[in-house]
Order: sequence, then structure tokens, then C-alpha cells
Amino acid sequence: MVGLDERAKILSEALPYILKYKEKIIVIKYGGNAMVDEDLKSKVMEDVVMLSSLGMKVVLVHGGGPEISSMLKKVGKESKFVNGLRVTDEETADIVTQVLAGKVNKNLVKQLNLAGGKAIGLSGLDSGLIEAEPLKKELGFVGNIVNINPNIIFDLLDKGYIPVVSTIGYDKSGNVYNINADTAAARIAGALNATKFIAMTDIAGVLKDKNDSSSLMKYINVSELKSLANSKIIEGGMIPKVECCVEAIRRGVKYVVIIDGRIPHSILIEMLTDDGAGTEFR
Repeated sequence: MVGLDERAKILSEALPYILKYKEKIIVIKYGGNAMVDEDLKSKVMEDVVMLSSLGMKVVLVHGGGPEISSMLKKVGKESKFVNGLRVTDEETADIVTQVLAGKVNKNLVKQLNLAGGKAIGLSGLDSGLIEAEPLKKELGFVGNIVNINPNIIFDLLDKGYIPVVSTIGYDKSGNVYNINADTAAARIAGALNATKFIAMTDIAGVLKDKNDSSSLMKYINVSELKSLANSKIIEGGMIPKVECCVEAIRRGVKYVVIIDGRIPHSILIEMLTDDGAGTEFR
């Protein structure tokens, strides 16, 4: 059990961060194991509601790859990937819309509301939030973001809601596109002029030695990324995560961090403690 002195220290350490981020926009990209494990999911919802109750304007942006794959399997449709992106024909695009904007999004909204929050679900189709175009012909209805229209999110934040955004987009011809959630979250953070962007992942952050969690790099300057890639410190699935963080910085987000979504309450640890919970990009 944590002693009284330790509890007092934790609370006093949190106060400067509560004041720092009050009324500021925080965008959280939610995915990975924290989205699949029910115990972790409930703790993420508690963290988001806590930050909102402390006066922060939290936007939760989510994907749902495992749920999409599961639904495609149920209807007898094979999942195909090219360089980590799901090949999306018209039928798959319909299923992506049903799963992301329907089942996954509304489940998160329900859990946030049950945790004491005031959440509303959105997709990139709502109020023209995410305008897109085909990314590559061979990928079908996988979208490249053309424009983010954040007004609907601003309106909801001003009214005290927690917007929960599923990452599907549209074009002027009415086509619907599957959008990479990391990319969409970074672009949304930039369009909102967010103060902080948090990308949840399934590792501790950027590690100097991928087999040693104690080798976590707490801070990385964007100018270091090329040498880190050349030395294979950043490789594989970490590359798109890092790219989305760089995109958020390029679009004016002040604080950008990758955190370990496998750690319970990692969002609160990152937001309200001196040590944080992952790798911050500068």
C-alpha cells in the first residue's frame, strides 16, 4: 500500500501538469494491445475521463484492424496487405465503415460514458471531417488525406464533450476510404493546433536495444531520426509510428510522445508525472 507521504508526493507532482494542460487540446491515438485487452481498455477510458474532468480537451482517435480482420473472416473475405496497408475493395470499404464507425466507435463511446465521461462518436464522414483521395491504385479504397475540417471537433470540445473519431474518409464523389489511424490522428492533432499528441503502441517507446526495455530513449530530436534508422534502432513497425509523430511536430504540435499502451494508466503517467511514460519527440 502506498504511504501517505508517497501519495502526497504523487498529487503535488501532478498539480503543475494539471495547470499546464488545463483547457489545452490533447489528441490520443488509441490502438494496439490497449484496445484489445478489456482490462487495459477500461483503464484507458478512466484516464481519458480523468483528463477531461481536470479541464483538458481530449480527443480520442482510433483504428480497429483486428476487429476488421475478424469481421472479414466471418463473411469469408480474405485480408490482403501491401506494405502493412489493407487492400480495400468496395465491399471491404463497406465492412470497414460498419466496424469502425459502428461497432468499435460506439463501444468506446459507451465505455467512456459508463466511466463518467461525456463522449460522442464521430467518423471522418461527419461534417466533412476527413477528406481523402486514393493513396495507391493497387490498394483500392485506402485513402490519402487531402484535408481535415476540424470545426465539428472544436464545437464538441467547446461544449465539454470527448470526441471519439473513427478514421474513415470520403471524397467529393462520395467514395469512402480506409485511413491509417496513426496518420489521421497526427493530421487531426495538427488541424486542431493540439498542445500534445500521444501515440499508444505495444512497446515501451523507442529502444536503443529492442530486447532491453531499460534502453528506452526518453527524448529524440527529429534531426537524429535518419541516423537512428540507419543504425536499425528505428525499423519495421516503429517507422510509421515515428513518421506520424514527425508529421504532428511539423504541423505545430508542441509535445509529441509514443507511450506503452500495455502499462495500466500509462496516459496519466505520461500526462501528470515528471518521468512520463515513453519517448518524446522534439
